[in-house]
Amino acid sequence: MSTSDPDADAAADPAARDYDYAELGLVAGLEIHQQLDTASKLFCDCPTERRDPEASVRSFTRYLHPTKSELGELDEAALEESMVDREFEYLAFDSTCLVEEDDEPPHRLDREALEVTLEIAKLLDMEVVDRAHVMRKIVVDGSNTSGFQRSTLVATDGEIETSDGPVSVTDMLLEEESAARIGETDEGVRWGLDRLGIPLVEIGTGPDIRSPEQAREAAERIGMLLRSTRQVKRGLGTIRQDVNVSIADGARIEMKGVQALDEIEALVRMEAHRQVRLLEISEELGDRGATVGEPADVTDVFADTDSGVIASASTVMAAPLYGFAGLVGAEIQPDRRLGTELSDHAKRHGAGGIFHTDELPAYGVTADEVAALKDAVGAGEGDAVALVAASRGVAERSIEAVTDRAQVAMDGVPEETRGANEDGTSRYLRPLPGAARMYPETDVPPVEPDPTEVETPELLTEKVERYRAEYGLDAGLAEQVAYGRRMPVFEAAVERGVDPTLAAGTLESTLTELRRDDVPVDELDDEALLGVLSLVAAGDLAKEGVDEALTVLAGNPGMDAETAVEEAGLAGVGESEVREAVVEVVERNAEQVEREGMGAFSALMGEAMGALRGKADGEVVSDVLREEIGKRS
Repeated sequence: MSTSDPDADAAADPAARDYDYAELGLVAGLEIHQQLDTASKLFCDCPTERRDPEASVRSFTRYLHPTKSELGELDEAALEESMVDREFEYLAFDSTCLVEEDDEPPHRLDREALEVTLEIAKLLDMEVVDRAHVMRKIVVDGSNTSGFQRSTLVATDGEIETSDGPVSVTDMLLEEESAARIGETDEGVRWGLDRLGIPLVEIGTGPDIRSPEQAREAAERIGMLLRSTRQVKRGLGTIRQDVNVSIADGARIEMKGVQALDEIEALVRMEAHRQVRLLEISEELGDRGATVGEPADVTDVFADTDSGVIASASTVMAAPLYGFAGLVGAEIQPDRRLGTELSDHAKRHGAGGIFHTDELPAYGVTADEVAALKDAVGAGEGDAVALVAASRGVAERSIEAVTDRAQVAMDGVPEETRGANEDGTSRYLRPLPGAARMYPETDVPPVEPDPTEVETPELLTEKVERYRAEYGLDAGLAEQVAYGRRMPVFEAAVERGVDPTLAAGTLESTLTELRRDDVPVDELDDEALLGVLSLVAAGDLAKEGVDEALTVLAGNPGMDAETAVEEAGLAGVGESEVREAVVEVVERNAEQVEREGMGAFSALMGEAMGALRGKADGEVVSDVLREEIGKRS
């Protein structure tokens, strides 16, 4: 096929092709990274709460470089990372210790984190290792002050069920979380140490997943099991999914940093499609007898250019891509082309990107300049040229990376690590890491995990069924409560005698409504919520006054529930006071009552409840109102 044909580019959208993933040979696996909600970090006593960058009290800088493994080998991914000269700045807080700064040896493995990990191992039906050894994993992207991440294999050989069959869980590691990337600086990258060292489990599945839908289902199942422990952190960034994908004749691709379950299915579809397109392009290049030429300095070609990007650069390097015409601009994913892949590699070496002749003349580059460029590198009508404009060192390194990637394009799909984009596409990050990145951590003694010391938690799915059976909650509300972050508050409230339906409705509906009304419900801690619900259970607050009491508490953090009820004027009233208020409402609407009888009930009920302002239970008011209307009709 001719992949330069517009119809071929239209088919770059996977939605335009109805793939049979079994025929395609799709194989996928997951790596789930979940932060644990422990009191202390994994190798020190510092707290695990996140901090705002503005709260930092000092900073320091480091330069990192890769070290050799025990066998004297350098990891390819770490080596490429180190080729970019960057300074790493670290923000320290009043809670930051010397371990986090890599100025003191790590402490022993946190006991609480290990116990949570063992609970997860039971839920995943895994075999716990006899002895867990801490290892160092080389990481020189600045995300750890030491240049490595500490990681411990805790369990192996588990399994989860999906509707398309079982998926094996090959291993689970207990690791320290990386520092939080704050942003770029003129010299490199700024990181926050508040996140560094938070306990993290990494759960890896086997290559048993055969469809995008099964990938999502497997991730959902593991996520449910993790949340069943009630000891994992919640919120954006606390769980990340890496997805490994390959197809027949393709290659294993590791995609990093999937933040939401909704993205997994699209990401697998897009990656399978990207590999199909790269194989199609490879076949076309082979049919054309394509080759990659040597880079050349073409700065003189653009001596008088109107292109601002090129004119601002000291050096312009170009690489002839013989037989590539029309293919560098061929789409492989929506809004991503083979040229985008080449550009990603150039960016890894400091360039802002590349130009290529499939998209020129444009961007201030004229047709005459394109002709002169092709002439300078010996490119003809069926050829393409890629060029990089930057400082000399950056331009030379970047164009070499571009030619290396173009050479691989003729072979098909390269193994690599890619970053997930929100639209389901992905971008090149680095080569796949190898075994050379791991070596033993000699500062931390091994531990002997004992799975008999922990109990198997109740699954969230089981909790939903229990809430329905024991408390009479409907399926939707039961699931909301069981999967919600306020579930422990619900269970504590029920233990205190609060009506389960009231507790569930307050936590899942009332709080949502108050948030929509701009009430700062995040200021309500567990005790505030339990205090209000307990007052209802004790008869000291009508359930109709719950929202007003919570509003007062949200605006006054630290105030107790009893004080909030008094301040809001919500103290409960007796039946005589209720009757007095109801009689007044009925008499004020005597003509309507005489005319409509019980037909006036709904209108008068609203007026009566308004008069009592949440001080009385609605059922009591209803009974009294019916009685008083009955007397007059």
